[in-house]
Amino acid sequence: MNNTSPLLQLSSISKQFGGLSALSDVSLHIQRGEIYGLIGPNGAGKTTLFNVLTGLYQPGAGEFWFNGTHYQTGKPHVLAHAGIARTFQNIRLFANLTALENVMIGRHVRTRAGVFGALLRNRSTRDEERAITERARELLHYVGITKPAQTLAKHLSYGEQRRLEIARALATDPLLLALDEPAAGMNATETASLKTLLQTIRDHGITVLLIEHDVKLIMGLCDRVAVLDYGKKIAEGVPEQVRKDPAVIAAYLGEGPGEGVVSDA
Repeated sequence: MNNTSPLLQLSSISKQFGGLSALSDVSLHIQRGEIYGLIGPNGAGKTTLFNVLTGLYQPGAGEFWFNGTHYQTGKPHVLAHAGIARTFQNIRLFANLTALENVMIGRHVRTRAGVFGALLRNRSTRDEERAITERARELLHYVGITKPAQTLAKHLSYGEQRRLEIARALATDPLLLALDEPAAGMNATETASLKTLLQTIRDHGITVLLIEHDVKLIMGLCDRVAVLDYGKKIAEGVPEQVRKDPAVIAAYLGEGPGEGVVSDA
């Protein structure tokens, strides 16, 4: 595999729902080891595109490559095994399971025991279960959850629940971590802590894609940013370029007082 090639590449992706065009001829690529942001006004097509590249939607047209392999999207389990993990805008934890159990569930994407191993409880299965538990504990520590691992997910704070979702996604050993509004509902302290965590994840070799409405977070965190409006990509580049792009200012972010640039204050 040529590590200089894009990790993910979408070419001329289109998607319609009935007579509504949600995406129209969208192309983008995400390089290995970068943090890539996707922004745009409500209804711009961000979530639709996110669902295409994580396998929930089958596009009406276009091509999809991940890690050098061409894929048919619409198969989330296939893309999960290929190395794409995601979180959702609305928290989707197992509320009545412990923090540890939630992460262990994510880890089972990479298990080998199968049904017979689970029934027979042979040595290799027991060894694998111990390894899963240990890895889950490591990930809880990694994302900064300080409450006991046996704490029920519903008893964690909102910010901790967000981090738990990230830990569960990381348990799949992803090449690409796709986050749908990870800072939604967070206060300033929690958002700053999230920013540090995402930088650490990237520094450990995992590429990060995020949809986010927090412009300050996007502009201060991402290596590159793409902007959608009415299902079309209207801008892409480094944050400083994007925040000054007239099409972006007009479509989404608005002009700052007397400056004509996007403010990240």
